Amino acid sequence: MADSLILEVADFEVDVLTGIYSEETGKPQPLRITIAVRMKPIEHYAPETPLSASKNYMDLKFAATEALPAGLHFKLIEAVADHICETLFVQDRRVEAVTVKIVKLAISEYGEKIGITLTRERR
Repeated sequence: MADSLILEVADFEVDVLTGIYSEETGKPQPLRITIAVRMKPIEHYAPETPLSASKNYMDLKFAATEALPAGLHFKLIEAVADHICETLFVQDRRVEAVTVKIVKLAISEYGEKIGITLTRERR
């Protein structure tokens, strides 16, 4: 099995224009997002290894915050996840795969986690 490096930013909340029902449209909904990126690691990480040998975790969060177009309504949270994946692929050629988990917080009635997980491989 080949080595791999998984970077993750988990369980942060973002307000996104999303939904298909009339009560959902026109106002942002809170989403809980987790992003994991798979990269091929270098052969060895020494204590003095620079950040350029990996990826900044904040790039993952950026893909789900500032990189989402302001004012754009995503009917499906699948489209939000797809946009995040594509942003990360464009950002860094070393990204081999991206997994995005999104939980729609506004529709939970009893604390259940309702959402999707999308995994995309670089094409």
